[in-house]
Amino acid sequence: METHVLAIPYPAQGHVIPLLELAQCLVHHGFKVTFLNTEFNHERVMNALLDNDILTNIVNLVSIPDGLEPWEDRNDLRKLTESTWEVMPGKLEELIEKINGSDNNKITCVIADGCQGWALEVAEKMRIRRAAFWPAAAALWALQLSIPELIADGIIESYGTPVNNQMIQLSPSMPSMNTENFPWLCFHDEKTNKSIFDLFTRNNKAMKFADRLISNSSYELESATFALFPNFLPIGPLLASNRLGKSIGHFWPEDSTCLEWLDQQPAQSVIYVAFGSFTVFSQIQFQELAMGLEITNRPFLWVVRPDITEKVTDAYPRGFKERVATRGRMVGWAPQDKVLAHPSVACFLSHCGWNSTIEGISNGIPFLCWPFFADQFFNQTYICDVWKIGLWFNKDESGIIRHKEIKEKVEELLADEALKARALHLKEVSAETVKGGGCSNNNFNSFIRWMKE
Repeated sequence: METHVLAIPYPAQGHVIPLLELAQCLVHHGFKVTFLNTEFNHERVMNALLDNDILTNIVNLVSIPDGLEPWEDRNDLRKLTESTWEVMPGKLEELIEKINGSDNNKITCVIADGCQGWALEVAEKMRIRRAAFWPAAAALWALQLSIPELIADGIIESYGTPVNNQMIQLSPSMPSMNTENFPWLCFHDEKTNKSIFDLFTRNNKAMKFADRLISNSSYELESATFALFPNFLPIGPLLASNRLGKSIGHFWPEDSTCLEWLDQQPAQSVIYVAFGSFTVFSQIQFQELAMGLEITNRPFLWVVRPDITEKVTDAYPRGFKERVATRGRMVGWAPQDKVLAHPSVACFLSHCGWNSTIEGISNGIPFLCWPFFADQFFNQTYICDVWKIGLWFNKDESGIIRHKEIKEKVEELLADEALKARALHLKEVSAETVKGGGCSNNNFNSFIRWMKE
């Protein structure tokens, strides 16, 4: 009998991909894995798969409703969060009962995203062993679990707002965090901020039901956090390249023709520009970015999602596409793991989501940091101040990053040999930790033994 694991991500792109990566690792170790998306995201993943068999033959993909109507906005995290907590627990119970009633391999372990505490509660009620999986920087998990202490110490109010804007450290050896950029304060809408803070506090209560806390990070990247929270088990970086496999679980079809275009560019020449699945630009900022890339006079590959700008169908500056046609390539979605591993890529202009961060690190690529919300500001601190493998942009008095600033930072980054050397060193360190005998590999093996007990 195979050990049967049910994996449940938070319904966002940056959460689905790393948990699917873990799911594939478990299949390689002889587990049966059922992967549960919301119906909305399940459809997106299936539509984006060019070859459905690749995934469906490995992992059993299932779905339940998220409680929202088909036309409602899944980027409205307040609505999405409240709806999933109300609707999905009951649906999950029904699904587990159905699987256990019809499958000889009953579900013996639930691995739930650290933002899906309700799933741990359901598993505890049904007497199934439980692990919480954190797909982002472990320091952000530490911050979430430290909310009661932050309130007791007078750093934040009981509803999450900072008492004063200040820099704090969770421990003397951990990087500073700006209270203004706490991940539950980034939505510019007080109701959403409060809803996300409530989600964090509810998740904290549910964490006591988790038998194991596993993290998509490594001792080498976040040693101070793991010293403060020794019960966090780092098993990362979880990357398809470490399995010699393919990254899957994307919400948009990947445009692989950009890899052929990269083949035609000189080594270490291309600026790769990608902002993840959530970032939305104002038209003025989008145009400044376009002009900045144009005046670098370097080749660039720019991921421009169909929904990346606010209500504008063609936001590019007039004549931009014609002027950059010989050295600029824009795609709707890219096979990012393959792009970052390509020898022609020189640097990564990124929103600093955690998946992008560890993909860049694992390929030795230096960063230009442009964070937007949630954990991205803290990841920028890691990249620029702790690991020292990137630079950040300065905004002008109206909050815009101008084209001249983009050009100057590109030139500064690509001239900094010491920074590039640090990026290559971190690549080696990250490769070692997931190999046999490495810390993350040892932790992963002990996690597997526990699940098979």
